Amino acid sequence: MAVAALVDLGVPAAVVTGAIAAMKVRGLRVRFGRRRQGAYVGKSFDVDWPGRKHVHEHVDVHEHDHDHHHDDDHAHEHGEHRDYAEIRRLLTRARLDADVRALAGDIFARIADVEAKLHGVRVDRVAFHEVGAYDSIADIVGVAAAIVHLAPASIGSLPPVVGTGRVRTAHGPVPVPAPATAALLMSERIPMLSEGEGELTTPTGAAILAALVDGFGPLPPMRMTAIGYGAGTKTLHDRANVLRAVAGEPLGVSDAAAVPQVVLLEANVDDMSPQLIAPLADALTDAGAVDVWSAPILMKKGRPALLVSALAPPDSAAAVEHAFFLHSTTLGLRRRVLERVVLARSFAKVATLYGPVRVKLAALAGEVVGATPEYEDCRKLAARARVPVREVIAAAAAAARSLLPRRKRAT
Repeated sequence: MAVAALVDLGVPAAVVTGAIAAMKVRGLRVRFGRRRQGAYVGKSFDVDWPGRKHVHEHVDVHEHDHDHHHDDDHAHEHGEHRDYAEIRRLLTRARLDADVRALAGDIFARIADVEAKLHGVRVDRVAFHEVGAYDSIADIVGVAAAIVHLAPASIGSLPPVVGTGRVRTAHGPVPVPAPATAALLMSERIPMLSEGEGELTTPTGAAILAALVDGFGPLPPMRMTAIGYGAGTKTLHDRANVLRAVAGEPLGVSDAAAVPQVVLLEANVDDMSPQLIAPLADALTDAGAVDVWSAPILMKKGRPALLVSALAPPDSAAAVEHAFFLHSTTLGLRRRVLERVVLARSFAKVATLYGPVRVKLAALAGEVVGATPEYEDCRKLAARARVPVREVIAAAAAAARSLLPRRKRAT
């Protein structure tokens, strides 16, 4: 699906098929076509090899046929598996671009390393069973060739959906994610979503993510230039089995990805001077809180009080709790774990009559939906020009509109 999505995005099919052909694996055949999955139609990437069992697929019309069949003395003779040492020899002998060889080798090495640790064998003896001997060679070399062709400045991804339930392996049934998949995701601290039916992220997919992706989170603010869809063969009942790849030019410098889970810490305070609320908020922020606020409340017997609340990432919660007790009079805290959805953000600069102003961009699925001037930049420029701050903010907001997508007027 990754190979198909990248070709649908714009990578020439010959870049992929040429790299796979260079591996000279006897009997390995690949082709591209179109396949419907649910309500969507995407590019398909089909891999064939001797003895493969074929099953009927509901819709699959091939528009490009790039079959390759190779009989090479170096190909594996047994047809059951190839070990990692042999795959390395194939990569070394293949007439591949040096960057393609290095990237494919890195992906294979990641799989071999975790499999060796899981099964207690030497890395060179890790066996890539029949599917691994053909399918994974095509997938990994194809992805490597496509990525090197695109030469992106950076690669991001949503957290992978790993699926649920159990999957059959050569070593018996195992829970999803499969041990190798889990180990690969853990090695790079990759966030994951446990939802969907069956196995939705394989060890090959996890290794590709681990080797390629710079950061995980929502699409950053960007001007999209191309979109590709790769359709899988398996029919899923709860979602379309389609992978989307997006290319574009980022807007500004991406802000750090926001954590999807936070701890809400709060207390009712009725015996502390209001003058101390500001330093308390500063202390909570310095301790790692991502947001702090207070609100007036009435407690028992009509006593006025303040509800002080702070949101903290899980790994900062203990420090924020300590700051709460140290800088307020409360004797206890309430805490709740909350899930949150946060737009991707980046910072860009716009030119105004008063000077450059940073603008915070917010994006939904890569499309900029908001552009807000940074107040401190506007305040400093207003003081220098001796004009009201609102004039600088208005000028920056007008300049920032050029970063928003153009909307068609309703007729």
